[in-house]
Amino acid sequence: MDRVVFLNDQDIQRLSEAFPAHEFYLPPKETMLAETAREQRGHFNLIHQASGFKADRHPTGRDELNARAVRGKRAVKFEGETVLLAAPEHVIVRKLEYYHEGRADKHLRDIRAMLAVSGEHLDRSSLLEWIQRRNLEPGWRLVAQ
Repeated sequence: MDRVVFLNDQDIQRLSEAFPAHEFYLPPKETMLAETAREQRGHFNLIHQASGFKADRHPTGRDELNARAVRGKRAVKFEGETVLLAAPEHVIVRKLEYYHEGRADKHLRDIRAMLAVSGEHLDRSSLLEWIQRRNLEPGWRLVAQ
């Protein structure tokens, strides 16, 4: 699960309280503060130790794509709760960026899985616009068949 988040120092303290270390992995507070301070592409994980469920946190910074993700967030029911998530278009563009940088096939696999599950619900025009703006067409061609 990927989430774009607005975080300040107090929010980071609350994360540590809400997700106790005996149940969840959180990076050290200093790492979360450093990632939150980044103007673009900050990132850290929250992992439930018993299940291995991982939630990627992407602090907004001054990243235009993250700002778009916050505006386009979607409400999803999860275990009886409503959770606000980044739209799949945002996650796909991010994963294409990660693929472009490191050529890790796991990002392409994730995108293919997202397309299989969410393909009919995607805002394709917005997705293609961001792919073009970020020059990510080569990676997109590998998954958009």
